[in-house]
This record gives sequence, structure tokens and C-alpha cells, in this order.
Amino acid sequence: MKRLIIVYNSRSSHFKNVEEDVIEPARHLHGWMVARFEVAQTSVEDNVRRLAKFLIDDDLVIAAGGDGTATIAINGVMMTPAKNVRIGVLGYGNFNDTARCFGNMKFEEIVASSAQEVWPLRCTVDGKLWRYAMCYVTVGMFAEACAVFEQPKTRKTLRKGGKRTVYSLVSLAKWWLKEHRQSFLPSFELGDSSGDSIEKPGASDYMAINSPTVAKIMKGGQAYLDKKEFYCTTGVLTRFWKMVGFMLKSVFRKIPTEKTDYDFLAFKQPSNIMIQAEGEFVKLENVSKIELSKSTKPLLAIIRKKK
Repeated sequence: MKRLIIVYNSRSSHFKNVEEDVIEPARHLHGWMVARFEVAQTSVEDNVRRLAKFLIDDDLVIAAGGDGTATIAINGVMMTPAKNVRIGVLGYGNFNDTARCFGNMKFEEIVASSAQEVWPLRCTVDGKLWRYAMCYVTVGMFAEACAVFEQPKTRKTLRKGGKRTVYSLVSLAKWWLKEHRQSFLPSFELGDSSGDSIEKPGASDYMAINSPTVAKIMKGGQAYLDKKEFYCTTGVLTRFWKMVGFMLKSVFRKIPTEKTDYDFLAFKQPSNIMIQAEGEFVKLENVSKIELSKSTKPLLAIIRKKK
């Protein structure tokens, strides 16, 4: 019998909707053995390890939650030794970039659809795998700005729905005005697959982008369908007019980027770095080198076909 694994977070503010829209209908599926994997209140890495061990050949995984839940599910599938594991994503968070990347499918559609190969980003820190990211990885100011959305008042407002995009922009603007004078990135060199590198003095941000949207409000692309290339950009976004220009282009047109198949950030001395993928952020200590590329292993994703 086929197994369907629902990955969810019972502490999520949208869990009641997950119960009604996903868990309850799953109980009535014929021909499936349904299991649930609850995200523990530990760490992304711990949850990924547990999920990877839990999966077996030919499982269908459905992540029902926000981008954090999707991150755990995707990394668990990427790191499991089990074969032919497929994944679909249902968005029950505040931004749902991953669900949007997958085409905002419904539960019934995922169960009835076949999978296709997509190509997540692979991020390593000092030679060790840090994260697979379906949508984006950022280093510097934008990564640190994610803390804005962890504030209780902000999360409560976002849960109410409505004009969340406008509220997100206003929240980020307020945070930027207060914090932008900081130094968010130490001096580093940015290099590519040729081995050449260039110094980026004063840069506040590096972004690797793989998906149609970043934090819901900025337009990316469809690099996740490409086996080798993704989009990247750096910026000095602590300066007012550079930030305004960047955001206007990103929101109303497209994030100003260029294509690459491999990037590395080499810091002149081991440094403490704020990094985030899909809104899940962490401060890493004594980092010398960060590398970004496409995964050499595809993710078998159930996505809405592009017309």
C-alpha cells in the first residue's frame, strides 16, 4: 500500500485549517496508508534527520504549513536514502513562497498528480552542507531583517490576513530606518566557477534566488526548473536611494540579478554571519566560506504544470 506522509506543525497559528483541509480528508483516502510527521520544537536539522530516517521508497510527502515546515520536508526528502520519494507543498503560513513556487496546488490535486524534477539550491558553509533551499538563500541585512516577522505583534497582524504585503513592507521600512547604520556583512570576496573573485567592500547583502517570489513581495524567476543555473545579486542596501531603487525594481518588475552556476563568498577572516533560507534564519559563527550551487540530485516535486 502506498504511504502518504503529512508534515505539519501543530503549534502553527493555521493548524486548525491544516486539520480541516488536509488531515481530515486524508483519513478518507482509499488505497493509501496515511502517516503524520509532526515538526518538533527542536531545530531544523533535528527535524530533517528524523524525517529522512522515517521515509521509505515511493513515499508521497505533503508539507502542510509555512515555509519553515516546507524547508524541513524538502531537506528531509533530499537527504533520505529512500528512493523515488515525491513531495507536494500546501501553504498555511504567512508568506508561502514555497507553495507559490509549487503552483499553489490543492490537497486533492497533489494526491492525483505525478511529479517532475526540480532543482533546489545547495548551500554549504566551510565545506559542510547547511541547507537545501527551493526558493532563496540570503546573507547579510535581509537575513537579519527576518527577525522582524518573529516579533509577536507582527506575527499576530500577519495572521489576520488582509493587506499583508503592505504591512510587510511597512514593517521592513521601520526596521531599516532604525538599524541600517549597522555593518551587516564583513569584508568578503565574491567568486564564481571560473575561480575568479572580486572584493565587495561595503556590501550589505548577497542573495541567491531560485523561485518566482522572495518573501512574497519581490519578484524572482523560475530557476528551480533549471538544472544548473540560478540568479544572484549583491547590494549596498544600507544606503537609502539604493534600497529604494532595489525594492521598487524588485516589487514592480523583477529583482535585479544575473545568472550563475556557482558562487562563493570568502571572508577575509572567520566571521559571524546572519544567513537565511525561505525565512528560516540563523547566526553562524566563525564562517570562512559560503558556497552556493544547484543540487546535483533533483527533487521529485508535484507542481502545477507551467502553461
